[in-house]
Amino acid sequence: MRILGEIWPVFGLRITAGPIGLAPIFDSDIPDLVALAEAGIHDPDAMPFYIPWSTAPQPELERGMVAYYWRTRAEFKPESWTLEFVVRYRGEIVGSQGISTKDYAVTRTGETGSWLGRAYQGRGIGTLMRQTICAFLFDHLDAVEIASGAFLDNPASLAVSRKVGYQPNGQERLKRRDGEVALSQKLMLRPETFVRHDYPLEVEGVDAVRRLIGLDPSGPA
Repeated sequence: MRILGEIWPVFGLRITAGPIGLAPIFDSDIPDLVALAEAGIHDPDAMPFYIPWSTAPQPELERGMVAYYWRTRAEFKPESWTLEFVVRYRGEIVGSQGISTKDYAVTRTGETGSWLGRAYQGRGIGTLMRQTICAFLFDHLDAVEIASGAFLDNPASLAVSRKVGYQPNGQERLKRRDGEVALSQKLMLRPETFVRHDYPLEVEGVDAVRRLIGLDPSGPA
């Protein structure tokens, strides 16, 4: 019998770097991610995300998370895709790391996004998971540059970006919550400024994913 990773190659992808492990989000991971988000990601009065999903009341929060993860799978195609990973630190689920892009086979660029449970913040985990996803994109998916961004009142995210080597790439005014505008710092990372961690990167299942997104079109997906 074929396994799910053979039918949908994304499910066979695994990325490991020292204590950090990234794997595609399975349905069995979603309850743990929901519980982590419910326990808190940021101060109640703050909003670090472009879409203010993290302050939604129940059951809207949990149903919204489920719908989002299912939607990224359903809408995945070579021309436009999002990869969302569950992040484990020393085997424990601590947050999520993602990459979204359009026309990647041509542009070789995408934008990262992540969140980390409050209990795991301030320990360097956010920096490690960002370094890991960027190393994977540069080394295994042929990325040329990687975008990110954060509101100016989100110093923790901006500090991670600086540590990893992102460079400022302009600012933009965005709607954050109803009736609220906020300045977002756009950022760009290229291989020559990338600050890597010291852990070797171990990757499984990437060849099938490369074919799926159109990087190696000659082989079977």
